Amino acid sequence: MPKTINVRVTTMEAELEFSFHSNTTGKQLFDQVARTIGLRETWYFGLQFVDIKGLLTWLNTEKKVTAQEMKRETPLQFKLKAKFYPEDVSEELIQDVTRRLFFLQVKEDILSEDIYCPPETAVLLASYAIQAKYGEYNKSVHHPGYLSSERLLPKRVLEQHKLSKEQWEDRIQVWHEEHGSMLKEDAVIEYLKIAQDLEMFGVNYFDIKNKKGTDLWLGVDALGMNIYEKQDRLTPKIGFPWSEIKNISFSDKKFIIKSLDRKANDFIFYASRLRVNKGILQLSIGNHDLYTRRRKPDTIEVQQMKAQAREERLQKKMERDQLESEKKRRAAIEKEKGDIEREKQELMMKLYQYEETTKRAERELQEQLDRAMRLEEERRRVEQEAARLEAERMEAIIAKEELARQAEDQMKSQEQLAAELAEYSTKIALLEEAKREKEEEAESWHHKAKEVEEDLMKTKEELHSVMSSTNSAPPAASSSSSSSSSDSESDHEHSEENSTYSAELQTQDINDHRQEEERLTEAEKNARLRKKLMALSSELAEAQHENKKTQNDLLHAENVRVGRDKYKTLRQIRQGNTKQRIDEFEAL
Repeated sequence: MPKTINVRVTTMEAELEFSFHSNTTGKQLFDQVARTIGLRETWYFGLQFVDIKGLLTWLNTEKKVTAQEMKRETPLQFKLKAKFYPEDVSEELIQDVTRRLFFLQVKEDILSEDIYCPPETAVLLASYAIQAKYGEYNKSVHHPGYLSSERLLPKRVLEQHKLSKEQWEDRIQVWHEEHGSMLKEDAVIEYLKIAQDLEMFGVNYFDIKNKKGTDLWLGVDALGMNIYEKQDRLTPKIGFPWSEIKNISFSDKKFIIKSLDRKANDFIFYASRLRVNKGILQLSIGNHDLYTRRRKPDTIEVQQMKAQAREERLQKKMERDQLESEKKRRAAIEKEKGDIEREKQELMMKLYQYEETTKRAERELQEQLDRAMRLEEERRRVEQEAARLEAERMEAIIAKEELARQAEDQMKSQEQLAAELAEYSTKIALLEEAKREKEEEAESWHHKAKEVEEDLMKTKEELHSVMSSTNSAPPAASSSSSSSSSDSESDHEHSEENSTYSAELQTQDINDHRQEEERLTEAEKNARLRKKLMALSSELAEAQHENKKTQNDLLHAENVRVGRDKYKTLRQIRQGNTKQRIDEFEAL
């Protein structure tokens, strides 16, 4: 009875536990993993493990799992990783789960510096990674410091600049805010679209020598094979697209590539170990198969997957549009509610002001009424005083007349009568003067009383106007609303059985116009993005430690200076016929 073995498979987001029989093949295990996570684009991925020599190895799907050179541990440890990369992520990666797996792996490769990324691009990519995790920036939710626990940038970038952690976070937050309501799934693909323009994206490097013994790098990727000088893994010197290659084979450490150009010699290089050539062959066959598949009509399975993905994304877009519409509607209602509330407050304030004005007018009216009453009393008092004086005057006149009569009758002495007469005359004059003054004072109080009466009438009219305005003020309105090798292989390897391998690559009947040589980077296609990246690059250059630049930084800066990018370089290194490029390789 087959023995049961436990397996732990780690993806970029989770750990999966499986049990399988000892006679289970690598394909059966891989298929079980794919089914568990809903992965259908299985041709990009493989299971990786550390073998008994401590080297990273891909699980052979044709062999039994237990027949492969892996550590005997419980459970057996595997990692699900991308083995092959697409040429164009937005055109080829169909499922969201596939895009997510690539995003997480590429992000880790950039942060661990397995893929070189310039500082300004690293900041932009970090903002898309934050959008993919948190979604739309919300000031009320994403408070200052919300990025403090995130791993955002490569260590190299942080160490090369005189910027604090908070200053880096501020720059990333600005980009995050600018992405607006972009869906998390869209942020993932935008991240990959920019990352795929990086020179080291999707490239597997192998240490090789040409016939002269020159140490070189062989880069194998989705578009072909490229040759790099030892000190520069960013800028390839010679390139061979898959469409030129007819057959690949190796015998021990010698690797032979035959091209379709019959005039060209074989492209021969040497690896340090047999295991390296096995890896080159395996990756070459897989990449060539995908290269060929892309240039043929889609299979029924792929067509169905694309149709389903389009339908799902259309549904998500409709849901997002509906959500955005609802958000805008609610925002409009909230704005209208706020406007009504402000208008209500303004009306309440005006009403309060009217009430205060009315109260003030009433107080002034009462004061004027009180003043009028006081003036009226004073006027009556003056009139009474004037009447009294008039009576006294009349008495004096009568007395004068009586004295005069007595003077005539009694014929008093002229001096006595004259003195008395003068005395009464003086008194009469004083009384007349006092009367005149009282009359003038009475007339003055009369005028003042009339003015008070006129002021009183005006005040009553103003009060009547204010009360009329208050009663006609519009009523306050109201509203309501609903609301993320070095290998120490022993020398006996050359004697391994079946150390010679060969693969014939089918290149006929494919639609190959080598359009990749005409591609533009995302920054070239988007003028606004290019301008912002250039501005950020200039800003970061001012804060950079010049003595901390790495070799890759210098190489990248030179490429930028002369106007090179990944695709322009690709076009340049494929110039000339195959024979010329092989001769150039031999001359290195």
